[in-house]
Amino acid sequence: MKKVMMFLASVGVVLSLSGCGGGGGGDYYEEPINDGLTTLFLIDQNSIPYVGVPYICDSMSVWNYTTSEGEFSFYPGESCDFDFDGLYGNYDDDPYVDDIVYIVDDLDYGKGGIPYECDSFIGVNTTSNEGSFYYDENDACTFHLVP
Repeated sequence: MKKVMMFLASVGVVLSLSGCGGGGGGDYYEEPINDGLTTLFLIDQNSIPYVGVPYICDSMSVWNYTTSEGEFSFYPGESCDFDFDGLYGNYDDDPYVDDIVYIVDDLDYGKGGIPYECDSFIGVNTTSNEGSFYYDENDACTFHLVP
């Protein structure tokens, strides 16, 4: 019986040591998963985030909302619908009355050239170099987030 117990103890020691990987303990690094998800932000002309704007993208089954930082995520190549209900629009380009919305990256660089269309007009426009775009009061717009 002692031989069996010693054998089992030896097997346990060997198995526990074989999991170390020779990395010197604590050197284990797992590469983060890059699933291609991209994050952008909706902000106003004063860099204040638009919080709680409903949006849904092609890969989503339910509506989501921009975060406290104005953040939204999507996969490149998707189209995402945004509901700007409650915003005044910016068709007069008046910063005292209008709600100017910019699409920016995490460094606050505007994302220009994004094709979009809104319910209030016919045709496709693109965001300006600063990432702003035209929409009317309580409009809904679809952005085609090409890679």
